[in-house]
Amino acid sequence: MRILTAALLVLFATFAAPADGESARIQPARQEANGRYLNLDGERTPPGLDVTVPFFLRRIGGAFVSRDGAPKVVENNGAWLRENSAKGVTAQPSVTWIGHATFLVQMEGLTFLTDPTWSRTASPVRFLGPRRYVAPGLRIEDLPEIDFVVISHNHYDHLDLKSLQSLSKRNAATRFYVPIGDAERLADAGVSNVKEFNWGDEVLHGATRVVFLPAQHWSQRGIADARRALWGSWAVLGEGRRFYFAGDSGVFSGFAEIGQIHGPFDLAAVPIGAYEPAAMMRPVHLDPEEAVAAGQEVGASRLVGMHYGTFDLTDEPLAEPPQRFRAAGAAAGYSPEDIWILDVGETRDF
Repeated sequence: MRILTAALLVLFATFAAPADGESARIQPARQEANGRYLNLDGERTPPGLDVTVPFFLRRIGGAFVSRDGAPKVVENNGAWLRENSAKGVTAQPSVTWIGHATFLVQMEGLTFLTDPTWSRTASPVRFLGPRRYVAPGLRIEDLPEIDFVVISHNHYDHLDLKSLQSLSKRNAATRFYVPIGDAERLADAGVSNVKEFNWGDEVLHGATRVVFLPAQHWSQRGIADARRALWGSWAVLGEGRRFYFAGDSGVFSGFAEIGQIHGPFDLAAVPIGAYEPAAMMRPVHLDPEEAVAAGQEVGASRLVGMHYGTFDLTDEPLAEPPQRFRAAGAAAGYSPEDIWILDVGETRDF
């Protein structure tokens, strides 16, 4: 009887559950009574002034001091990318690092950008904000036609209105996918063709699904608007390739859920920088070892590092994140060919 019961349970699990988990759905984000959005695993406890004041003074000083260890830049005039894009569904799947969290991805006959940021500083005050150490790896005017843009959250190093305005003017057909709470901001800047997403929302491009997913972070553009807009990560799920863009996140339970419902992924872009001082950064950012663990949880067979070395955002040495990322990948069982550190402007097939 025990054997028969066990067999029936296995059969029930096999036929009652979806084969790939994608009939399950990520739940929408919760909000406080005042409308502010909440993280899945709770909100961070802000560090004291003894941590934050010296940190911001160092960032101000960084506007006038050079730092060693910025990523290498390789020349890319976009010619191959434009030719590849013109091939449509027969195009070679590829990813190009523009810098920071900005990637140009080509897959399933689509070309899209993640968190496009071409500005020289990441700040509302352009001459005072965190400055760019490395120029973008590709000029906007050299891009292929962009089908859509995904934005993870509205911090200035991820939602760069100047860049979005340029992309919108360049091609009115480009679609802009943003977290709920950010569409009005883009509309006020003259960016059209915008769609807002809550966690679990998705849109189709042919047979390819673009899904907005959770992250452990927060949103803020001004003094009083913290968590008024949502934040998150993105999955682009095609018939031949599956790509995950983690945006900005700390460690949280959502990575495992994303992997169970939408994994596995051929390539995951994970943030490996902005982790020092840990008392301030750890609740909302990943260090390189945590980034590798997150990649494993979402079921990615290959990882590419991002969110380091481009802007003067935090205290760790610029060259440290990629070194630790490679070592952490090896310790986790990834081959060197599956832990990618790209040069700025570099294109790789996947």
